[in-house]
Order: sequence, then structure tokens, then C-alpha cells
Amino acid sequence: MAENQRLVIGISGASGASLGIRLLQACQKLGVETHLVISKAGEITIAQETDYSVSDVKALASQVHKSADIGATIASGSYPTMGMVVVPCSIRTMSEIATGVTSSLLTRAADVCLKERRKLILAVRETPFHTGHLRTLTQLSEMGAIIAPPVPAFYTRPQTTDEIVDQFTGHLLRLLGIENDLVREWRGLKGD
Repeated sequence: MAENQRLVIGISGASGASLGIRLLQACQKLGVETHLVISKAGEITIAQETDYSVSDVKALASQVHKSADIGATIASGSYPTMGMVVVPCSIRTMSEIATGVTSSLLTRAADVCLKERRKLILAVRETPFHTGHLRTLTQLSEMGAIIAPPVPAFYTRPQTTDEIVDQFTGHLLRLLGIENDLVREWRGLKGD
């Protein structure tokens, strides 16, 4: 598999597990090789927020890595990938990545992306942000991460939550250079 079609996906314990699940589904459909890491809190959130079991979610990935497996391929910069998306990204996960003090494979893989100058997209799920969060997000942006909170696009006039999730998923894929049909593009203002 070519490096430009190998993506690491992390699901942490923030609310919004359906966002990570939908990204896995879209990548599977597009033929993108996915390497999945789910934190313990992420597993709990999947069970609380969705009708999927953790094993259902894992089945969507090309390869699953245990959060404690610091010897996994994705823990090394010598294993080429197109980057990583952490979706949803909890504040704890964000903070570990920003400091480089990583306690799991999820945050280690993100740290590898930063040090190798690969794309790292963090779908940080918290609101409101306090000043400490904002400073940490700024620090991550300065380090090269793309900060992409799951903010809905209302110009698409979504009628369902699924439409909002699809639009955001399509946007994440486009940030990685992966074309898809999930995004409804802005076509300019209508009328006078």
C-alpha cells in the first residue's frame, strides 16, 4: 500500500464517537488503508453514544492497534503514513500531544506525525474553551497540527445529524487530499 493511502485514525474519549466511526466507514469505501487506535475512554464513549459495539468499530479498520502497544508500526517514524486524524480528540489527548509526554499509542502516533512533519488533524471536542485550552491549541497549530473542531456547516441546510457528520467527515478527508462525495461545496450566494 502506498504511503499516501495509509491513514492512522485515533478515537479518544471525547463526545462525538460517531465522527470517528463515519471516517472509518468513508475510508473503507474509498479504499484507504486505516490503522485504528481507540483509547479506553473512547471505547466507553462508543458504547454510550452509538449503537455500535467496539468490535463493530474495529472491524471497519484495515488494522487495529491496542492503545498500550507502544511497539506498533505506527509508533515509529520509519513506518510511512499520510498522517493521522484524532476524531474526536479529548482535551487530555490534545494536552498529551502538545507536551510530547505521551502515555499511549494514540498520543505516541500523533507525536510521530508531528516530528515527521506529516499531517495531524485534531477534531477537538470541547466547548467552551478556556484560555489554557486555547493556548494549547495555538501551540499545536504552531507545531504543525491542523485544529479542526467538529463545527457544522449550516449553508448546506442539514436536515439530520447524519448529514452534519457526513459533511464534517468529507471535510476531514479533503484536508488530507482525499477527494470524496460527502462534502457539499459552497456555490456562492443565491439570488440578489
